[in-house]
Amino acid sequence: MIEKMKFLSITGPKSDFDRVVNVYLNKYEIHLENALSELRSVHDLKPFIEINPYKEVLAKAEELLEKLDNKAPAAKSDMTPRKASEIIINLTAELETLDARKKDLKEKRDHLRDLMTKIQPFRHLDYEVNKILNFKFTKFRFGRISHEYFNKFSKYVYENLTTLFLECDRDAEYVWGVYFVPAAYSVKIDAIYSSLHFERTYLPAEYEGTPEDAYKLINKKLDKVLNQLKEVAALEKEKLITRSDEILLAHETLSTFSRNFDVRKLAACTKSSDSELFYFILCGWMTEDNTKAFLKDIEEDPNVYCLSDDEHGDLTTKPPTKLKNFRLFKPFEMFVKMYGLPAYNEIDPTSFVAITYSLLFGIMFGDVGQGLCLVIGGTLLYKLKKMSLAAIIATAGVFSTIMGFLYGSLFGFEDIIPHLWLKPMDNVMTILLTAVGFGAVLILVSMILNIINGIKARDAEKIFFDTNGIAGLVFYGAAIVCVLLVSSGKALPAAVILILFFAVPLLIIFFREPLAHFVEKKTKIFPDNKGMFFLESFFELLEILLSYITNSISFLRVGAFALSHAAMMGVVMLLANVESANPNIFILILGNAFVAGMEGLIVGIQVLRLEYYEMFSRFYKGTGKVFKPYKNK
Repeated sequence: MIEKMKFLSITGPKSDFDRVVNVYLNKYEIHLENALSELRSVHDLKPFIEINPYKEVLAKAEELLEKLDNKAPAAKSDMTPRKASEIIINLTAELETLDARKKDLKEKRDHLRDLMTKIQPFRHLDYEVNKILNFKFTKFRFGRISHEYFNKFSKYVYENLTTLFLECDRDAEYVWGVYFVPAAYSVKIDAIYSSLHFERTYLPAEYEGTPEDAYKLINKKLDKVLNQLKEVAALEKEKLITRSDEILLAHETLSTFSRNFDVRKLAACTKSSDSELFYFILCGWMTEDNTKAFLKDIEEDPNVYCLSDDEHGDLTTKPPTKLKNFRLFKPFEMFVKMYGLPAYNEIDPTSFVAITYSLLFGIMFGDVGQGLCLVIGGTLLYKLKKMSLAAIIATAGVFSTIMGFLYGSLFGFEDIIPHLWLKPMDNVMTILLTAVGFGAVLILVSMILNIINGIKARDAEKIFFDTNGIAGLVFYGAAIVCVLLVSSGKALPAAVILILFFAVPLLIIFFREPLAHFVEKKTKIFPDNKGMFFLESFFELLEILLSYITNSISFLRVGAFALSHAAMMGVVMLLANVESANPNIFILILGNAFVAGMEGLIVGIQVLRLEYYEMFSRFYKGTGKVFKPYKNK
């Protein structure tokens, strides 16, 4: 069912706003609305505009929180926002110093690694790098050349050039080295090397001694920098660990006060007519029980005033929907929410879905053994994971078990337990006709629910003239009665009665729009284009008649799946050779698992389809607004 809502207007001194939010809004569930939008008729209302003072420091607190390994909730303790801000600001300042030190060390580390990478291929060169870099009359070039061009260079070119190439290292693709050339010939020699795709490496003047000595020295410096980085990181981690409880509590405090402060966006302000005091106004929806408790709680608070309103007609927004169902039915709210929450003035179909879904599932999937497996598996999964779907499976499994006793089926065996009703494969027509009959009853119930929704919404067309209103209910009910009379060999009622129960409802459905306009006392009863109206209404009536037939026949699938389950288990029994003295137990277990898994999934989907398309479409819109209490944010 849907909990009854009351619209509250809470007001008090503007200076007391944070206390009211912190004390009451965090205690009682209230769905807040924009006060300026809801109270348009109130004069001199202004938006409650202030800059959130906690936003910046909260962002810093969240940065610190990201660095914590343990993000368990802080111990419950009172902390003022001022104290929380001081903790975060001071710790952030300390960590910023460490971060600056860390950044400097990382830059040094990257630079040293770059130096090592550049000098690495030339470590076999037995000459001091800084001396080479200071040559004046001899040019030098460090770099690499691919094996293909190096072989051609060595074989055909090198002997005829005024240059010296010293190979230092090589890998799978390149030969690394340095070549020397007199300054007078450098332009010509550089051009030749360039034509051979020589890739030059520029060494900075920071190396000391030979490349090997320089590499080892840089490596020592790098180790020192890395150790310093570890020390800074350890110091930072130690600070965070030792003050983690303070950080968590400060973050929680700032989050609460920041969230409370942001409520100002939904509040309005007004000035007292007889003083200079400013007052805030908050509006929102609260359940009836919470409203009573809240009003009683503020009786002793002289600074808080509240007005509650049961009438919702003058409001710009619809009341939100909060579902409240029995514990057994509550998991089925998942299916309702998938389709859409009921509007505040609609019937909550959760209990209807819970009963019909479980019953249809049981009829289509009747087996004592497999049903018990669904019950046990669904119950365990619900206990461990708290999944609504698992609870639905367990409930559906109960009905499967019950129908299994009625069918006399246990893990596909039809002769172990006696059937309490009938065996599906021995009574095919009975199963199919019963399924259609049961579906017709559900369609009638859906029409009655639609009429109730129409009464709640005060919609005359929906109550009297709609396809699923009283007119449709009378026609469809009369059709079912006639079918039953014919099938039982009894005579049909007199023609006058048939006209009354068939022709009159169809005429009412045909003229439903003009009749609704007449009841609502509108000036225009018929549309301007009457010819088009009659043509459209005629084809709509044909479609309605066809839909009554197809919707009823759609429930044949209920009986068909009951038969298919028995047939599939018959195949499993045949494959397992259960008639022999040594049946294949493995095939029997595997077959039961396969049928239970595959058919259970298909049946579950098919039942949901029947719920949505054959029943929900007749009475339910699902246009409700979710109840979002501020307390749970």
